[in-house]
Amino acid sequence: MAVGRSEKRGMGLFMFPMRQGIIVWLYSLKHSKQLRKYGNVHYVSKRLKYVVLYCNMDEAEDVMKKIASLPFVKRVEPSYRPYVKVEFESKVDKEKEYEYGV
Repeated sequence: MAVGRSEKRGMGLFMFPMRQGIIVWLYSLKHSKQLRKYGNVHYVSKRLKYVVLYCNMDEAEDVMKKIASLPFVKRVEPSYRPYVKVEFESKVDKEKEYEYGV
């Protein structure tokens, strides 16, 4: 099983696999339902004609290659959200630090 987050509920321990988002740009939305067999379709943009789907992180490369070979797909991009640092540091201005006595 893939390494993932664990969460304790009740008496058992559940393992959730790490997920990877994939953005699929389409020529037409007519074929967007066919993408459900490759992962969980999370969002479909009618105006910009793209689909966001999630699959297991260890299967993401293979799924992207399979999807890119479909005739109705314009472009396939991975989501970089799992790799972006989400812990931010606050910068305290030196003048305000002196004013407020922080």
